[in-house]
Amino acid sequence: MSAPPTDLTYRNPVLDADWSDPDVTRVGDDFYLTASSFGRVPGLPLLHSRDLVNWTLVGHALQRLEPESEFGVPRHDCGVWAPSLRHHDDRFWIFWGDPDQGIFQVNAPEIRGPWTRPHLVKAGKGLIDPCPLWDEETGEAYLVHAWARSRSGVKNRLTGHRMHPHGTELLDEGKVIVDADRIPGWFTLEGPKLYRHDGWFWILAPAGGVETGWQGAFRSRDFFGPYEEKVVLEQRDTDVNGPHQGGWVRTPSGEDWFLHFQQRGAYGRVVHLQPMRWGPAGNTSRSSESGGGWPVIGDDGAPVAEHCRPDLPAQPAAAPATDDDFPGGRHGRQWQWTANPRDGWATQHSADGLRLTCVRTAGAHDLRTLPNVLTQRLPGTPCTVEVELRLDSPEPGARAGLAVLGDAYAWIGLQRGTDGTAHLVHRFAETVAESERDAGHPRLVPEGGVRLRIEAGAGARCRFSYDTGDGFRPSGQTFAATPWRWVGALLGLAALAPTGQGHAGTATFTRFRISPA
Repeated sequence: MSAPPTDLTYRNPVLDADWSDPDVTRVGDDFYLTASSFGRVPGLPLLHSRDLVNWTLVGHALQRLEPESEFGVPRHDCGVWAPSLRHHDDRFWIFWGDPDQGIFQVNAPEIRGPWTRPHLVKAGKGLIDPCPLWDEETGEAYLVHAWARSRSGVKNRLTGHRMHPHGTELLDEGKVIVDADRIPGWFTLEGPKLYRHDGWFWILAPAGGVETGWQGAFRSRDFFGPYEEKVVLEQRDTDVNGPHQGGWVRTPSGEDWFLHFQQRGAYGRVVHLQPMRWGPAGNTSRSSESGGGWPVIGDDGAPVAEHCRPDLPAQPAAAPATDDDFPGGRHGRQWQWTANPRDGWATQHSADGLRLTCVRTAGAHDLRTLPNVLTQRLPGTPCTVEVELRLDSPEPGARAGLAVLGDAYAWIGLQRGTDGTAHLVHRFAETVAESERDAGHPRLVPEGGVRLRIEAGAGARCRFSYDTGDGFRPSGQTFAATPWRWVGALLGLAALAPTGQGHAGTATFTRFRISPA
C-alpha cells in the first residue's frame, strides 16, 4: 500500500466518485467545477474549492430537465452531457449538449444562482459537448462541439461556430474544424474545451474512448483552422486508464493544472488533478507551423498518482457530503431523483428523517424504471453504507429500502404482507432481466425500525445485512455492482406500493451514513 499524502502532497483521484466529464473555472481565489448529470434531477452539480484538492458541493444549476414530458420517467443515459463552465461579463455560464435535443445554456450572476431557465442555443440531434469562448482581445465569441453518432450518424470530428456575444445564438451553420478521420490512429474525438493562449486558439479534447483513450491538444492561429495536434496525456505504464476529458485552469500565482476523469467501472468517472505547464513544441502529427508552448500534462504526459499540492493557501480537508440526518424531512444536496420529481414524493415535518410516500406504481418489479428513487453516488473506495428504515404503511405490498442501482441492481428493505405483518426482503435484478427476484429468503420481522447495511468492498462487490435489534445478520450472496451505460452505480432510497386507490402510507429513513471500510 502506498504512503498517505502529506500536508505538502495530494493523491489522485481528488474526487473519488462519479463526477463525470468535469470542467473547471476560476474566479478570483475560488475554483468551480461542474459535471455531467445525465437524467438525474437536480442537474449540473456545482462544486467549489480553494486549493483544487478539497471540493464541496454547493448546489445545482438545473432544477428540472426540459421538456418536462421527456423526463417524467428515468432516462439514465440521456439529458445533460459534458457541460462546460465559464465566467464572462460578471456571470457564470454553463453550456451542455442534450444528444436528443441540442445545445443548451444557463447563466447566473453568482455560482449559487439564481440560474436562468435552459435556453436552446442550437437545436439538433447528436450535438454534444459544447464549449464557448469569448475572445477578450477581439470581442468575438465562438463555440465548438462534438457529435454523437448514435443520433446523428457522425462522430470523430469537431464543429466550430461563431456565436453571438450574448451567448444566445450561433451566427453561422458551422464548419468542421477538426476531422479526426484524417488523423492516423485517432477515433472517438469528443469533449472539446476551447481556450485562447499565447496567440493561439487551443482545443483540449479526448479521443480513443473513455476506457482506453488519451488527451489531445489542438492549436491554430485562426479559430476555423487548420489545427495541428499532439497527444498530451496518456496511460503509459500507469494504472490510470483512458486519462482524458477535463479542463485547464490557472491559479492566481500562474500555476497551470488540468482536471480530468478516469473510467472505473461501477464507480463511474472519478476525477484526477494533474500538474500542467507550457513546454516546447515537440513533434506533432502534421506540423504546419513551428512554435513553442504545447501543454505538458502530468509527469511528462503520464498521469501522476501523487504530487506536490498547488501553490495555494492550505485548506481544511473536505469532500462532497454523503451523510444525511434529513432535518425537517429535507434531503441534502448530494441526493438526486432519477427523473423530474413530483409534489408529494417527500413530506417535510418537524423532526429528522426522510419521509417518502409509498408511491403507487405498476412498475414496482423494476426499480430502474421508476422516477421516485432518490440517489447519490457510490464512493470509489470500499465503504459501509447504513440507514434506518421504518415502514409506516398498512398497505399490503407496500415496500421501502436501500438499493445499489445500475444496469443490474439489488436492494434490501421492508415489505408489508397481506396479513399486515412486516417482512425483511432482499431482491435483485440482472442486467437483462425485466423484473426482480429474491436474493435472500424473506423473513418475518417485528414491528418498528430496521437498520440496513451495504458493505461495498473492492471492485464494488456488495454484501447486504440487516439489524432488527439483536445485531446485524447477513442476507443473500455478494452482489457485484454495475454501472449504467455512462453512469456509475448509484445508492438509492425508494418507497413503493401496488396500484390502487388512496394514500398508501409512508416510509421514514433516518441516520444515513457512509463510512470507510
